Amino acid sequence: MKRLIVLLLVAAVAAAGFLVWKALRAGPPAAEAYLAADDRMLEVAGARVRVRIEGPADAPPIVLMHGFVYSLESWDAWAAALKADYRVIRFDLLGHGLSGPDPERRYSPDERARFVGDVMDALGIERAIVGGNSLGGLAAWRFAAFNPDRVVALVLVAPGAYPINGVADSPLPPPPPMALFLRTASEPALAVAMKNIYGDDSLVTAERVKRVGDMMRQPGNGEAFVESIEEFTLPDPEPLLRSIAAPTLILWGAEDAVLPVEHGRRMAAAIPDANLIVYDGVGHVAHEEAPAETIADVRAFLAAQSPA
Repeated sequence: MKRLIVLLLVAAVAAAGFLVWKALRAGPPAAEAYLAADDRMLEVAGARVRVRIEGPADAPPIVLMHGFVYSLESWDAWAAALKADYRVIRFDLLGHGLSGPDPERRYSPDERARFVGDVMDALGIERAIVGGNSLGGLAAWRFAAFNPDRVVALVLVAPGAYPINGVADSPLPPPPPMALFLRTASEPALAVAMKNIYGDDSLVTAERVKRVGDMMRQPGNGEAFVESIEEFTLPDPEPLLRSIAAPTLILWGAEDAVLPVEHGRRMAAAIPDANLIVYDGVGHVAHEEAPAETIADVRAFLAAQSPA
C-alpha cells in the first residue's frame, strides 16, 4: 500500500502543468456514452444513484459494489456470467461513476454500509447475496455485520478492513498532490497509478484507463473522492468481523500491492464461516484480472449455500 501511495504522488506530480491543463480543458465526458439499456437512475435516500439490473426478476438477487474511483463496469465479466442464474444488481457508489456526489456527503464507511440497505429498500429487496471489492467490499462486510438478517451470503474481493498507512480510528487528509490527481484524473497519471492495481501491467489498456478516467472526471466526483478520504477510517475490524453470520467467500490476489493478502488471512480467521482463496499473479481486482477462475469459485460457493 505504501508503494501505491508513492506512485499516486508521483502520478499526481506528473499530472501537473500541461497534463492538468489538458484534463481540465477537455471537461467531463458525456454520461450518455456509458449508460446501458439496463441502467436506472434512481432517487435513493436523497441521492441520485445509477443502478444496473440484469437477470431474471425471480432469480436470487446479488448486489455488487466496486472499489474506490471505479464504477459498476468493474463487474462486467461477473455480471455477464452470473445473470443467467441470478438477478445481478450493481450500482455506482455515492461520489462515483454516474451516481455523482452525494448532497449529504455520506462517504464514511458506516454511511456507505447503511446506504447498501437504502438501495435494497428502493428496489424492494429484503435479502440478497452481497459482494464488493476494496471500498465496496468494506461497505459489503460492514452491512453484513450490521444487518445479518438481510445477507444470504457474502462475497468479498480484497475488501478494506484493517488499518493501513496510519489510517485507523481517525482519517488522514490526502496530501495535496494526491488531491490534485483525484480532482483532475489525467489519463497519463492514471495509467501510472493503475499499474499498481493490476498484477499484470498488460491489463492496464488504453480502453480501461479511459473508462476509469471518464468516470473520475464526471462532475463533482473529484471533490467527492477527496471528501471520501477525509472521512475514511479503518478502526479495529475484528469485533464486527466476528459478528458476521453469513457464509463468506474471500478472494484475494497474491500480488495485491494495495491491500496485502495477509489482511485476507486475518479476515478469514475472524469471520466465523469464511473461506479464503488466493490467486497467483493477480493484484487488487481479482474479479477483473481472473474472471473465469473467480466466477467458477463464486458459483461453487453459492451452489453450496443453496438448499438441496
